[in-house]
Formats: sequence, structure tokens, C-alpha cells
Amino acid sequence: MRTSVMDVGSKTVRLVVADTAGGAPLPVHTAKWPLRLSEQVTPGEPVPEQAVERLVDAVAAADRTAARWGASGPLAFATAVVRSAPNRQEVLSTVRARTGVDLCTLPGEVEAELTFLGARRWMGWRCGPLALLDIGGGSLEVAFGRGRLPDFVASLPLGAGRLTHEYFAESDPPSPEQVRALRRRVRHQLRDVAARIRWEGPRTAVVTSRTFQQLGRLCGAAPGRHGPFVERELSCADLRVAIDRLAALPAAERARLPGISAPRSAQSLAGAVVGHTAMKLTGLGTVTICPWALREGVLLRHIEDGPSWWAEIIRLNEKETAADGPVPLRVATARG
Repeated sequence: MRTSVMDVGSKTVRLVVADTAGGAPLPVHTAKWPLRLSEQVTPGEPVPEQAVERLVDAVAAADRTAARWGASGPLAFATAVVRSAPNRQEVLSTVRARTGVDLCTLPGEVEAELTFLGARRWMGWRCGPLALLDIGGGSLEVAFGRGRLPDFVASLPLGAGRLTHEYFAESDPPSPEQVRALRRRVRHQLRDVAARIRWEGPRTAVVTSRTFQQLGRLCGAAPGRHGPFVERELSCADLRVAIDRLAALPAAERARLPGISAPRSAQSLAGAVVGHTAMKLTGLGTVTICPWALREGVLLRHIEDGPSWWAEIIRLNEKETAADGPVPLRVATARG
């Protein structure tokens, strides 16, 4: 049995086709299509028509690819860039009407829960109480838990793409004062969440997302070609040094550094500031870079809880579109 998951992110549309019959999502094919929504969408403003057209084309191509690999219709979701757009409902309706794919949005808290599940399954029970940080283009997700699903989650508007637009759009590289202003913003918004993580005292801390993977490589972690089973860690001290290194360079030159890709070079500095500040405030001196994250969490929920939970997400998204207004998206979760 093959299942596919489609992730519409701030930079790309990513598809994973996995064999799921054995209880674990074993990838048989992955593909991505460049989208760069974060460069076309100003935070708080609608997704422009040209970007919607590119999104429709990418989703249709991913759907055809999944079918060629023998997978059922993809579990398709869009993250913060689409989720926070004023015309989100129109975007989702257009994609559904023109591709037949039920593209949904997930609340940030649900994203954090699913990412935590992916990390928990990868790390195993021996890691004990687990804290998780995930930096996306539009938001930062934080989670903590002792079981299969987290006891505590938070989603904050501290995505690397969003903050780059808000703080670094006018100068490249930014001034020291602009970097300090961003750090103050992150500290202020993370204060309460960080206090909760410190109080919980996790035994293990993991980070996920392409942003953390690239920062880890910059700080000396093994490159991706060495495979997912190589242990990769990132220290708070090394990340602090990386901030100074990134801040001294314009985006084009950052792309020449180890691990930093050209599409993400502009937002790498903001990502480093968010990551370092989050680690410092939560008291996490060293974190493990986990290869499983949101996409794997979606696949695992589908394997472990059956298709009904995803059907409920689709139903509530459709209800919101029909009502032309927000409908709280609450999907029951089984703890343990």
C-alpha cells in the first residue's frame, strides 16, 4: 500500500510517496517543485493571482506524479504562507476545482502536534520527555511531551521568511541595530513559551525543518548526502557564531557558505536569530537535528489512526469555505 503526502510550503511544493503497509512510512519517491510563495506574498496580504496559477500547476504536477507511483490521492496541506493569507479560502477552492486535490490548511498547533509525532517516532521512547522546535517560513512551532503526542504546543508568528520581510527587507546585509531589533521581538514573543519548556525540563531536544538542517550544516553537521541515519547536532554556542558570520554577508554571498542554499540565503540570518534565541531562552544547549518532521507526522497519523482524522480536516476546511469565515479546526487526538 502506498500513500502520498503533499506539502505546500513557503518555498516549494514537496511530495513524498511512501510504502505504509508495514506501519512505518518508507519513502519510495520524493519530488519538489519550486514555488517561492514567501517572495511573492507580503505578510497579511492576499496571495496574488500569478502565484495561485503557479501553485495550481505545481499541485497538479505533484498529483500526477503520485498517481504514476501508485499512491492514492495525496494528503495535501499548505502551511503558514497560505494559512495566514486573507484570500486563503479562494486559493484552496481554486486548487480543488482545477486539480481535484483537497488542499487543506492546518492550524499551527496541529502542525506542531504532527511534527512532534514524527520526531517522537524517529527518536524513540528512550529519549524520554521531548522538546521540539520547528522554524518554517511563516511561523515557529514549539512542542513538549512525554508520550506519543505532545502535552503542550505553541505556534508563533516567528517564521524566517516573515521576519526577513519585516526586519531585513530594506538593507542587505542588515545593520547591527536591525538584528538587535529582531532579537528583541523574538525574545518578547517567546518569553512565556520558553518558560514552560524550562519548567518541564526535557531530557531530549530536537529541531526540524529545512532552516535548522541548513544551519546545522553551516555549523559543522554532516551533509545530507551521508543519509538520515548519521547523528547530527547543533549547539547554541555554534549557532551564535553563525549569526555573526551570516550578518556580515549579503544574501548572495551567504549562498556560498556550507549548507546555505540560494533560495533560503536571504532568510538564513533571521532563521539563525530565531533558532539561537529559542535555544537560549529554553535552556537547550545542544539539540538533535531530526530528519522526520511534519510530512512524516501526517503519514504516521494516517497509518496509526486511519483515514478518518484526515477526512475530518477536509470536512472542516470545506465548512469554513462554505461559511466564508473561520471555523475552529479541532481534530480529536488520542494521547499515549
